[in-house]
Amino acid sequence: MTRTSFYSRAALTSALLLSVSVLTACSDPSASAEGAAAGGMPPASVNVLTVKQQSVPLLIETPALLAGSREVEIRARVSGIVEKRNFNEGAKVEAEQSLFSLDAATFEATVNRNKAELAAAQARQAQAERTLKRLDKLRKDGAVSQQSLDDALSAVDVAKADVKTAEAILQQAQVQLNYTEVRSPISGVVSRELVSEGSLVSGPEVLLTYVTQLDPMYVRFSVAERDQLRLRAEAQSGKVDLPKQWQVKVLLANGDVYNQTGIVDFSDVRINTQTGTSEMKAEIANPDALLRPGQFVRIQLEGAVRHNAIVVPQKAVLDGGTGKFVYVMADGEHGGKVAMPAPVEVGEWVKLNGENGWVIKSGLKDGDVVIVEGMARIFFPGMPVQLAQESATKG
Repeated sequence: MTRTSFYSRAALTSALLLSVSVLTACSDPSASAEGAAAGGMPPASVNVLTVKQQSVPLLIETPALLAGSREVEIRARVSGIVEKRNFNEGAKVEAEQSLFSLDAATFEATVNRNKAELAAAQARQAQAERTLKRLDKLRKDGAVSQQSLDDALSAVDVAKADVKTAEAILQQAQVQLNYTEVRSPISGVVSRELVSEGSLVSGPEVLLTYVTQLDPMYVRFSVAERDQLRLRAEAQSGKVDLPKQWQVKVLLANGDVYNQTGIVDFSDVRINTQTGTSEMKAEIANPDALLRPGQFVRIQLEGAVRHNAIVVPQKAVLDGGTGKFVYVMADGEHGGKVAMPAPVEVGEWVKLNGENGWVIKSGLKDGDVVIVEGMARIFFPGMPVQLAQESATKG
C-alpha cells in the first residue's frame, strides 16, 4: 500500500469521525456549546525521532532444541542377574564408574578353571623343554637319534602353543568377568533405571539406563531455505556482512538470557524436503548444568551487520489491520505540525541502546521525523501535534 492511498483511507476515517461529531453537536446543544467554548481540539503532545541510515547488528531469532553432546545407552555385554544398582537416579557419574553389578559367580568359576588349565599347559611346556635339553646333550654324544631330538623340539613348540591358547582363553574369561560390572563410558548425568535388581538381562539386547554428557550442550535448530537465500542475496549486494562463524545466545523459557555464548559448528548441506529447512547445530558451554536435554528454547544468531538501515523503536510501529504503520510529523496545510500515518514494511528486530527496534525495509527515508511517544493521543490522521518540550514550555 502506498503512502498516498494510506493517507486517503486515513482522510476518509477522519471525515466519518467529523460527521459523527457534527450530528452529535446538532442533537445536543450543550455539546455544541462546549465545542465552541473549547475552540477546537488542542495539539497532541508527542516525542519524535529523526531517522537516519546506519549500520546495525542483524539478529536472527528462531526456536531450538537442546541435546546433550553425548548420549549413551547403557547395556550389559554379558547375560546375568542384576545384583545391585550402583548409582542414584539423576545423579552425576564419572567415566568408568560402575552402574550395575551382575551375578559374577559363574564367570569367576570359569576364570579359575582357565587359570588351572594355563598352569597345566605351562607345566607341560617346562617338561618338554627339560626333555629337549637332555636329548640335545645325548645327541652330541651320539646316544640318541636325530629323529628323537626333532620330536623333542616339536613337543616344545606344541607346548608353547598350548600355553598361548590357555592364556587367550583365560584373558577372554577375565574380560567376561569384568563385564559383570556395567560401567559408564563417559562422565555425565545418569537417567532412571530401566531394569531393577533381581532381573535377568540377556546381554546387549536389554537397555539398562542412559548417561548424558551435559557440558558442552548441543543446540539444534533449522533455518528456512528462503531466509538463507535472502541473506546470501543481501550479502552479495553489500547490504549485509555475514560472519565467518555465527554466535548463539540462548533465551530461556522465563525470558532470561543464558550466561554463555555458543558458536555454530555445523550446517547441513541438505534441505529437508518436507519442511524446506536445513539443520544447523551450535555448541555451548554448560558448566553448571542449567541447560538440560529436551528443552525447547529460543536462540539469537549474532555476528551479521546490516548497512544503511533505518531503525525505529518497536513501540513506534503500530498495526492498522491492513498492515503496519508509523506516524510521521508533517507540515499542516494551515501551519503547525500534524501526525500523518506512513505504511511501512518491517524486517528483523535489532537492539540499539538497550532498546528493541524494528528495521524498516520500506516506507521511511533518511530524515523523516517519526513519532515515538504520544501515539495514544492521536485520535485521527492529520491531527495537530506538538513536541512535548514545547507543550511544557507553553504550560
